[in-house]
Amino acid sequence: MKETILIVDDEPHIRRILDYLLRQQGYEVDAAASGPAALDRIQGALNLPDLILLDLMMPEMDGFEVCRRLRADYRSRQIPIIIVTAKGEQIDRVRGLEGGANDYLTKPYDHKELVLRVRNTLEWSRAQRQANPLTGLPGNRAIEQEVQGRIDREESFSFLYLDIDNFKAYNDYYGYSRGDSAIRIVAELLRDCSREHGGASDFVGHIGGDDFCVVTGPDGAEALGEAIVERFSTEFMKLIEPEDLERGYLEVRARQGGVLRVDFPSLTIAVVTDQGRQYEHWGRVSDAAAELKSFGKTQTGSIVVTERRETGSEESTQPVNERSD
Repeated sequence: MKETILIVDDEPHIRRILDYLLRQQGYEVDAAASGPAALDRIQGALNLPDLILLDLMMPEMDGFEVCRRLRADYRSRQIPIIIVTAKGEQIDRVRGLEGGANDYLTKPYDHKELVLRVRNTLEWSRAQRQANPLTGLPGNRAIEQEVQGRIDREESFSFLYLDIDNFKAYNDYYGYSRGDSAIRIVAELLRDCSREHGGASDFVGHIGGDDFCVVTGPDGAEALGEAIVERFSTEFMKLIEPEDLERGYLEVRARQGGVLRVDFPSLTIAVVTDQGRQYEHWGRVSDAAAELKSFGKTQTGSIVVTERRETGSEESTQPVNERSD
């Protein structure tokens, strides 16, 4: 779907110029001639604009007040705002940015610069919407776009699906706050391992809960998975209390009563590699990874499970590396 930009400016010729310029770039464009009209448009809209270009000097209500009201309303506070105005003094720029604007552009402006600022702000906004709020990593929609994009470009890649085993027991035992901290630590170690053992184009995503993914090149995928397992086995043990480490397991209360002995969290990594157009859709990659993950979770301890597939043959799976925690 085309992204929609709302122009809020009381000068008709400015609205016409911006309308033409933005439609040439493939955006849908809406316009309001005053602050109150813009607020009414947004409050009554079924679909909110993806970006607002906001003038400051308008009758009835200036742009500062429009920006303040937009940021005060839960429906509109996430819409990015670029102030486009003739007021170029520093005090005005500071006031606009402090009031919640994402960017500030002074008239007269260069058309190429305006288009770039619009594009960059929209890209930032998309990334923010798609990011997991706990870890800041890209979420499911961004993951799907990343993998499908590589398939469409016919790039060879490996998709690593990572799942923390026994994490629910850990979460119940230590509490949700400790569990959230553990998830953030795992996200950071994935970033670090990807930088140290992956490539410049590697992508790290958070599928949700205790599930993550890494998209990397096909050649070093197994080595990257092994590095992640080794780092996980070291880092996660720091999140276990000494008395539990000495005992060697977690004691978790069962729903039916009594106490269960649960192993410390471990890591299952399923590695799916696409070389030679075996996969034509993201869904096939996801299904293959889920199947491999199920196989890996039947094993003990942290493990990397790699798909073995040759063009034109049936796939088989086997563990490539295993470390017991």
